[in-house]
Amino acid sequence: MNSITKLVLCGVFTCTCILWYASFLPKYNTTPRSTKKPNIVFILADDLGWSDVGFNNPYVITPNIDRLAREGVILNQTYAAQSCGPSRATLMSGYFPYRLRYSVQLGAFFGQGLPLNLTLLPRTMQGLSYSTYMVGKWDLGFCKEEYTPTRRGFDKFYGYYMASGDHYTHSFLGHLDLHDNMDPDWSQNGTYSSYLYTHKAVEFIEDHDKTKPMFLYVAYQNVHSPLQVPKNYVDMYRSVKNVNRRKLLGMVSALDDGVGKIVKALKRNKLWENTVLLFLSDNGGPQNERCESSNWPLLGKKLQLFEGGTRVVGFVHGDMLPESGYRYHGMIHFVDWYPTLVGLAGGEITDQEVDGIDVWRALSMNRPSPRKEFVYNVMDRPYFCEAIRVGDYKMMRGSCGDVACRAPPPETEGKLGEPQCIEVWRKTGLYLYNLKDDPIERYNLAEKMSGKVRTLTARLEEYKKKYVPSFKRSEARIKEGQPDNFGGVWSPGWC
Repeated sequence: MNSITKLVLCGVFTCTCILWYASFLPKYNTTPRSTKKPNIVFILADDLGWSDVGFNNPYVITPNIDRLAREGVILNQTYAAQSCGPSRATLMSGYFPYRLRYSVQLGAFFGQGLPLNLTLLPRTMQGLSYSTYMVGKWDLGFCKEEYTPTRRGFDKFYGYYMASGDHYTHSFLGHLDLHDNMDPDWSQNGTYSSYLYTHKAVEFIEDHDKTKPMFLYVAYQNVHSPLQVPKNYVDMYRSVKNVNRRKLLGMVSALDDGVGKIVKALKRNKLWENTVLLFLSDNGGPQNERCESSNWPLLGKKLQLFEGGTRVVGFVHGDMLPESGYRYHGMIHFVDWYPTLVGLAGGEITDQEVDGIDVWRALSMNRPSPRKEFVYNVMDRPYFCEAIRVGDYKMMRGSCGDVACRAPPPETEGKLGEPQCIEVWRKTGLYLYNLKDDPIERYNLAEKMSGKVRTLTARLEEYKKKYVPSFKRSEARIKEGQPDNFGGVWSPGWC
């Protein structure tokens, strides 16, 4: 890359970072909306950072994702939980994770999952005459069959139960974690994860009964660690000096290829024109000293409640959008996808306890969001972080990590400045930010606006009355859940 090209890219990227919250001019889609129930394809990336996609960072090669994002609606203020399992629990249930014992990520041996009295999203979609398919990461409990995907509403499942694993051997801690419905699949050792899950998603599309609407949930393993990807993708980023960053960006481009193949399969099977496709990350990137992911210009990382850990990259695409081609700045939380997708499918949520709100009309017509507040997280354990947002203001309290940084992507080579970090390892930490004026959390207003802090604290305490204590390590069933008890496979049957 010559110096002129670098200068142009840097200028474009700098503008992107400064104006990332600025709205594009809307364009109007005059295609008549279909009266049929739409197919719904929800693609969930794992640990994808804010600046790990091309439409937020011109150094990243994601042509398929970028095209879909710019043809659709880019989501600029969509929030998830701070880690994988809680976000997925929220997506599938419509409840905030602190009400589900999912305030923290569960380990391998916790003998629990999402409460069995809940009707999860795929089961509700089945009731609306949808065929339901899932590919990829479950991460919502498997100690007994009742917790597994095909028992919670998916007609077909191909993927893994755990939070992570080897991208080639499909093992976790040396034991197989790859399942075709309820059966272990030993045949794919050596097949890269995104190739495998894309192939299976395409197979589900090809075999789908076209007389019925389809709900397809593709939960990719990319770009979760370990950093593994075929060499041809790494070679796309030879100009990036940081080796770990180069690998991660290769994983992003492999993910992008998978998205492109899924779209081609939908078009080939004449399903695309009646499909709503959603693409989101489950949390922010785990930005660390190895400089793998990037949440620039947001502060913080995965596992933290700063914006970099919870404000997720994403978009919605489909002919059902009456307007498109803009960034939507309305507030959305992962709890809202359950009622929103059910509404798209012609249903309605009757459970008054559900925390989610149907946001389709607002986001599809670029109108103010009906969501005005949400809880990032609450805890009953000392020194853990809690946070709430009401309107433009966000309050955090407690020990909110170790160090929170706002770090430019390594590929910019210092052109956007040096990382800016704050120490947050304090059990009495208190933070207040005006996210409208200060979306990247530079100015802590807690001391200047004590009245606002008291107001948000009181509101947080109201939410906390519904808190269900999260799982404790003492509840782990390490001996019973060992894969050696099940032929070397992570399996249900031990709780």
